[in-house]
Amino acid sequence: MRTKAVAIVPAAGLGKRFGTSARKPFAKVAGVPLLIYSLKRFQEEKSIEEIIPVLRKEDIKIVLELIENNGLNKINQIATGGKERQDSVHNALRLINDDCLILIHDGVRPLVSAGLIERLLQEMKGPESARNEIDGVVPGLPMKETLKEVDTEDLVLSTVQRDKFLAIQTPQVFPSEVIKKAYDVAFRDGFHATDDSALVERTGGRVRVIMGDPFNIKVTTPEDMDMVEYILKKINL
Repeated sequence: MRTKAVAIVPAAGLGKRFGTSARKPFAKVAGVPLLIYSLKRFQEEKSIEEIIPVLRKEDIKIVLELIENNGLNKINQIATGGKERQDSVHNALRLINDDCLILIHDGVRPLVSAGLIERLLQEMKGPESARNEIDGVVPGLPMKETLKEVDTEDLVLSTVQRDKFLAIQTPQVFPSEVIKKAYDVAFRDGFHATDDSALVERTGGRVRVIMGDPFNIKVTTPEDMDMVEYILKKINL
C-alpha cells in the first residue's frame, strides 16, 4: 500500500478575473499571501511528506524567502509554471519519481482543512478491494441554485436537474501512475481540461466524489478575499 503522499500546489496563473495589481497567489489576507495559507495547511498535515509549489520564474526568489520565513521544510523542489495550469501541473509531475499518492490543490484555496485532506487520503488508501475500484478521489458540493443552460446570447435553452451536478473542489488525489499517464496522454493529444480528474476520466479512470467543504473556496474575484478574511477571523486562524 502506498504510504507517501505528495502535494502539488499550482500558483503560476495570471488570475485575469481577479482585477487587481497583485496576482492572486500573492494577494494578502491579514498580511499573509494566499499561497502561504495553502502551503501551511499541507506543512501541518502529517500525511503529507512533500510539497511542490508551481511558480512563475519571476516569483521563485520571493517565494524562497517566504518558504524560509514560514518554516516550510517539506518543500525541497519547485516546479516552473507553464502556459496553462495543466502545463504547470505536468511540469511538477515530472519531478516525482516515487510510487505515491499525489494531491493537486489550487494555490488560491487557502482554507482547505486538515479533515478534508485526511478524508481524501483515507478514501484512496482504503481496503485493497476498494482501492482497486477507483483511480482518484475528489471533493464536491451539491448545487444549491437552479441551473440554466443558455446560448451565446444568454437566452435560456433549458433548466437542468441540479441533483445530477456537483461543484468540484481541490485537493484531488490520485495514484502517481494514474495521474502521470492521464497527463502524458493529454499532452500527446493536445487535450486540455479545467481540472485534473477530467484527464483521468478521459483515459477510462474511475473517479469517486466525496463531500467537500463549503469553506474551501477558491479565490477568483476581489470579493472572495473578503469572504476568506471573514472566515479566517471566525475560525481564529
